[in-house]
Amino acid sequence: MDISVMVIGGGIGGLALAHGLRRAGIPVRVFERTHERADWLQGYRIHINPAGARALHDLLPPGGWSAFTREVSPGGGFGFLTDRGADLLGLADDEINAPAAGPAGRHYGIGRVQLRRVLLDGLLDGPDEVLVPGREFVSYELDGEQVIARFADGTSARGDVLVGADGANSRVRAQLLPSAAGRVDTGVLTIAGRCRSTGGLPPTLTTRANVVVPRGRGSLFTAAWTGDAEEQVLWGFSDATERFPADVEGLGPEALTDLVEDRLRGWAPEFRSLVRRSDPATVNAFRVKSAITVRAPAHPTGRGATVRSTTDKTVELSTGRVTLLGDAVHSMTPMAGVGANTALRDAALLSRELIGVSAGQPLLGAIEQYEREMLTYGFAAVRQSLRNARQAAHSTAVGRASFRTVLRLTAAVPPLRRRFARSLGT
Repeated sequence: MDISVMVIGGGIGGLALAHGLRRAGIPVRVFERTHERADWLQGYRIHINPAGARALHDLLPPGGWSAFTREVSPGGGFGFLTDRGADLLGLADDEINAPAAGPAGRHYGIGRVQLRRVLLDGLLDGPDEVLVPGREFVSYELDGEQVIARFADGTSARGDVLVGADGANSRVRAQLLPSAAGRVDTGVLTIAGRCRSTGGLPPTLTTRANVVVPRGRGSLFTAAWTGDAEEQVLWGFSDATERFPADVEGLGPEALTDLVEDRLRGWAPEFRSLVRRSDPATVNAFRVKSAITVRAPAHPTGRGATVRSTTDKTVELSTGRVTLLGDAVHSMTPMAGVGANTALRDAALLSRELIGVSAGQPLLGAIEQYEREMLTYGFAAVRQSLRNARQAAHSTAVGRASFRTVLRLTAAVPPLRRRFARSLGT
């Protein structure tokens, strides 16, 4: 069966899906509001885990995969630190990456701008015009065995399948799943920034990623990476929203920096130095949000998925020619570092299922299979990231002390250490 696919949103998952379909000869167009999206400039660094690396390897053409491996930063390892800067558990890059995994089974770090450059390559040229910028999606409608997408400029497009890959505030999701249109405020707030002046900082901060487990409240994440030949350290301080001023999201960079520095009193001086030396233009505050749970029915009577809201209201969604991918369905907190990887996994899975349709598999059956598998692993990741966020912001002194003890024990026992290293980012 010949099919054509429309993708709404040119983010990580949408562009990766387009590459996979294009390689298989399936006509695909990606509709994006603007050529340059602001959200690619936020976050700065993306951790690609083995699942994400395998997806990119399978979806990108050989030249695209080679370009990706040229753009990545050295892994550098991962560690847990006390608020005095001492190691609780430090893992080197060769401990985290299994020797036999090969390039497609490793952990990588890459800047968002660099990853976008890799994903755009090959989609902006050629007669098929895969990426179509300047198209702001408004709504869709079903027309027999096709879907019509309508845009703000009055134009429309038609295809056999429409994939909503338009991010956490997805308009496709809002129409497809009105009961799951919003997101849940987790009660956690993060202030983040980027430090380009890394001289004098200890190697633990300039060579790897870290989670600081303090004696008191809050949590600090740091990640070192090289972007555009410049060494940088990213950081994010998280705590319960109620422990910040009510107007924190409206504060300027200097006030936010002062606020975090005040929270780090009693910590090792290198942490306050990292925050104080950050580029003011990169310091911002944001509420951490998470998706409303979407589940496949336990006992299907046909095709469908169930939406569960925070009020326990359930709505059944019949699988059809419109589906969702990445943050458009399972947006999660950044506290597990797997959001981008889950979107890439979605793209690889949906690509395989749609390629199967070209080989004779029923279209709705392929989409149903994709949705069932995607919802299972996608919301497992949502739950894990939500647990991590709440632990970072709401843990007790006893809980933090217990966690530090577990980390020290893991560091000292080789089998536990190896198991923990292999589980990172999964």
